[in-house]
Amino acid sequence: MEKTIYIRMRNRVQVKPEESLLLKDLAQIIASEGIYKELATLQILKVTPKDHIHIIDVMKVIRFIAGIYPDHEIQTVGPPQTIIEVIYKKKGMSIPFFFLVWFLLFFGAALTIMNFHEDVSMQSVHQRLYFIMTGKEVAKPLLFQIPYSIGIGLGMILFFNHVFKKRLNEEPSPLEVEMFNYQQALDQYVILHENKESVKHINDD
Repeated sequence: MEKTIYIRMRNRVQVKPEESLLLKDLAQIIASEGIYKELATLQILKVTPKDHIHIIDVMKVIRFIAGIYPDHEIQTVGPPQTIIEVIYKKKGMSIPFFFLVWFLLFFGAALTIMNFHEDVSMQSVHQRLYFIMTGKEVAKPLLFQIPYSIGIGLGMILFFNHVFKKRLNEEPSPLEVEMFNYQQALDQYVILHENKESVKHINDD
């Protein structure tokens, strides 16, 4: 343990432009007290204003540490790379653009629901159910249509597990799970693309 350094790379780190990344920012470290503080504050990367995404491979970190502590053994666990994402200040959204997006999403969702109900003849189903229960034929069976419409809204709230910014419970919503899967696939693509570029540069040399 005295001569062993354990490193676990983080999956993704978000940084600001021109920020200096220390080893403790990129990885979890276990080492002896004599070298831990110095090891944790080693500068691994200086982010430049033109950077957007960096991939830090664990082999580069091992090579860097081994050059400073050649008599120590380095053990790694966890992911082999860390994705460095540079976060720039976002521009504020204009009010007209906000209402345009809201308008498109609202009416797009409304048309989707209406077209679905037309495809499955939902109005005919409500009319038939109303006739079975009351023995009367009506064109607009509001007794079913109003509760059904309210149920659609409540069902969407329960499905997405959010009321505006408030969560209903700690379970992730299906949308959050899909976003997580998308982020995982995107990270994997970025890592593979970076590895291809590295191999290409080596072959060119």
